Amino acid sequence: MDNSRKNLLFIINNLTCGGAEKALVSLLQTIDYSRFNVDLYLFKQTGVFMNQVPKEVVLLPEPENYKYFDMSIKTAIIDNLKKGKFNVVWNRILAGFVFKSEKIKAVAEQKAWKYLGRTMRPIQKEYDVAIGFLEKTPNYFCVEKVTAKKKIGFIMNDYNKLKMDKTIDDYYFKKLDFIALDSDGSKQVMIETFPHFKDKFKVIKSIISATTIHKLAQEQVNDLPEGFKLISVGRLTHQKGFDLALEAVKKVFDKGIKFQWIIIGDGEEKKALIDKAIEYGISDNIHFLGIKENHYPYLMQSDIFLHTSRFEGFGIVVHEAKILAKPILLTDFNVARIHVEHEKSGLIAELNSDSIAENLERLIIDADLRKQFSEVLSQQNFGTENEIAHFYKLLEDESKQ
Repeated sequence: MDNSRKNLLFIINNLTCGGAEKALVSLLQTIDYSRFNVDLYLFKQTGVFMNQVPKEVVLLPEPENYKYFDMSIKTAIIDNLKKGKFNVVWNRILAGFVFKSEKIKAVAEQKAWKYLGRTMRPIQKEYDVAIGFLEKTPNYFCVEKVTAKKKIGFIMNDYNKLKMDKTIDDYYFKKLDFIALDSDGSKQVMIETFPHFKDKFKVIKSIISATTIHKLAQEQVNDLPEGFKLISVGRLTHQKGFDLALEAVKKVFDKGIKFQWIIIGDGEEKKALIDKAIEYGISDNIHFLGIKENHYPYLMQSDIFLHTSRFEGFGIVVHEAKILAKPILLTDFNVARIHVEHEKSGLIAELNSDSIAENLERLIIDADLRKQFSEVLSQQNFGTENEIAHFYKLLEDESKQ
């Protein structure tokens, strides 16, 4: 190992399909490995992006006991009783009580760290910089289980919309040298929420390679339906607003306007969405394709990109749609207007199904409008490869040391 290189550690839950996971992989693909030795610590070595991790990255063994907090409590208790791991049994019971009693999911995850952390061993190696690449557990692990000269946490979402317990994070933010946000809007939210940490907040935008996206978009795929295609990409969760999109699609179908809606992603609301599509009688026109390692060909070959989030950190997939010059319809979530100028480069609907339906109908019917949006987007360079320089600067910044 080259001792002149700085040793970096990245920490994240897993590499399943999500904006933070995609952002981390893009960052890992851009880092100059002549300057850095990079270790990656995943709580679970799973996810569609696993094989996109550069060969230069050292994948550390996953923690032995984390899996017991990601399975049914009954199975976890039985397995650990057999192994005589009573510490894990007790802490899994306490974490289970938290998840059962705390109604806000994000807060439950925050509170459960107290018990999960008791079962996780510290990493023995010392690093120059350790980076928790997601809010909650990765940041907490970075603070409590890693020895490093500098520690950086990432928040990859609109903090206040997550409804997290600020008092818990206040403790951990004190121990981080910097907290990185992926947009100026997210930074402002954090400054308003934690004004006493304002000097720690830094914007590090997600690295998105336009050249790579255009190249990957040329891959051949054979599971796309024929006809006019609408596409949405994202986790099937309440945050992403697929329920609103489904109601809007039903309203457009009811007017006799037919098309195929491609949905790429997975999540807790999938079954409910499928059941509702069947109830609406439109399931034959909606295609749940699951998680795709390379979703760019699907995006490239679709006619309209629809994104109906209730809130976002940055919204990487919207940026990707812009790179491919797709006509875009967004809901008016917190950072929608940094992506699209309404009526010039896309449409922004109000956050309700009636407005989404009205704008969707217009965009489907008006081919000239779609062409106008595509031409405007195609004339711009949306690649953010140069953002790596800001990341390097943050690694070198000594202002909070």
